[in-house]
Amino acid sequence: MENPFYIYKAFVTGVYDGDTITVNIDAGFNIWLYKEKIRLNRINAPEVTGSTKSKGIASRDFLRNLVLNKEVLIETIKDRKEKYGRYLGEIYLKSSETETININDLLVEKGFAVYKKY
Repeated sequence: MENPFYIYKAFVTGVYDGDTITVNIDAGFNIWLYKEKIRLNRINAPEVTGSTKSKGIASRDFLRNLVLNKEVLIETIKDRKEKYGRYLGEIYLKSSETETININDLLVEKGFAVYKKY
């Protein structure tokens, strides 16, 4: 059976809010995809505008401090973009040579996002 997930190295160039990042993706074979928007899969963070603005900014800033200008691993769902054209992904940050942290889950654990199925 075919695995529906792909894992890529990527460099985070922007953080829009607590559940959307912009990355340059190493697709392998010396092929790069630039300025790709990734929607963090399974979670929802407060918006940075409107009634949730202060919580949204706190969530965005927490995520920025974790991943901006850093290399991450992205596990994407095969050929699946959501309604705004962003890939859905699980974001992993190396915590040591052998360990990674799932950033999606960390945002929920720290109270900056909630789980939501898309």
